[in-house]
Amino acid sequence: MATTTQQNVLIIGSGVIGLTIAHVLTSQPSHNYNVTIVARDIPTEGMDSQAWASPWAGANWSPMGNYDERKYKWESRTFNKLWDMIPTGLTMELPTRAFFADLSELDNIWWKDLCREFSIIENEPLPLNMKAGVRFTTVALSPISYLPWLKSELDSRGVKFVRQKLQSLQEAAVIGGPDCIIVNATGLGARSLIGVEDTKCYPIRGQTTFVYAPQVKECIEVVSDLDPTSSSGHATYMIPRVYPPGTVLLGGTFQPNNWDTSLDVPTAQGIFERCAAVEPALLSSETKILSYGVGLRPAREGGARVEVEWIDVPGESELVPDRESLGDKRKVKVVHAYGFGPAGYQSSWGAAEDAVQLLQSS
Repeated sequence: MATTTQQNVLIIGSGVIGLTIAHVLTSQPSHNYNVTIVARDIPTEGMDSQAWASPWAGANWSPMGNYDERKYKWESRTFNKLWDMIPTGLTMELPTRAFFADLSELDNIWWKDLCREFSIIENEPLPLNMKAGVRFTTVALSPISYLPWLKSELDSRGVKFVRQKLQSLQEAAVIGGPDCIIVNATGLGARSLIGVEDTKCYPIRGQTTFVYAPQVKECIEVVSDLDPTSSSGHATYMIPRVYPPGTVLLGGTFQPNNWDTSLDVPTAQGIFERCAAVEPALLSSETKILSYGVGLRPAREGGARVEVEWIDVPGESELVPDRESLGDKRKVKVVHAYGFGPAGYQSSWGAAEDAVQLLQSS
């Protein structure tokens, strides 16, 4: 009886992008892939590490920036997927208000048909110096429960996890074995991964405060921030979490090219003050500060890179001397999927589908 050889796939990175790609790939009814995820940090074992972005994300679906056909596709697919997951308790329906400092910004809301119950706020007072506002219903999740769920799904499908920091694509190809396909979902790591070394990658520093505030029931975003002329890098928002119940993420900062992962106390004070100015309910004695967070959003000039590259791999490697030779120089297919900045979660399912299509293409 003939047997079909499985295709080896090695995914570098176990953030939301890498995990979702593995989920899409192994969800296909007759998939024939032997999938291994190699990463320095993995869910349940590295959730406190600041060296990856996924545990620290806001993780609400809230598009930003100008219209882009690719972004529209990714975020539309992801919204629908996350919305359909609401009955499982992993995601939740989230009423949201967003405010703008300029009326003209209402003309750039290209995503209003993707969410639910969108409307312009009229005949209501707006916070501080805001000039316009919108109301809509979106979807949100909690990384501390969602990432372990993804991992458990992959564990049940036989996906192997290896906790190891890879230095190069060449090392990944040797570990992956003959004829393996590599998926590069390394986020900011793509800047230093030998064989990629993408200097277009840069961090956007985000600082947050995690509070218990069950009285806050909706997400509020000041899209233009409270001071539209400020260059401080402030980004004011509050995002209720599906888990733990009653918790809210307060933010934040949006500081490009800032690699500092230490807590800035004045910034933390400013975050709470700005959020309370928009939502006075935070000043209730019921509110309790639980923790602080600092993460680096993995951005990239020109947007995310989702494409195929073929690389040459020598038969032997000084970087992995303990591995046996793979023979003569060979070509290895690499599917790149990194550089999503603040939009990793809200692009994840759509981008993963595109990455899998590239992986399966000849």
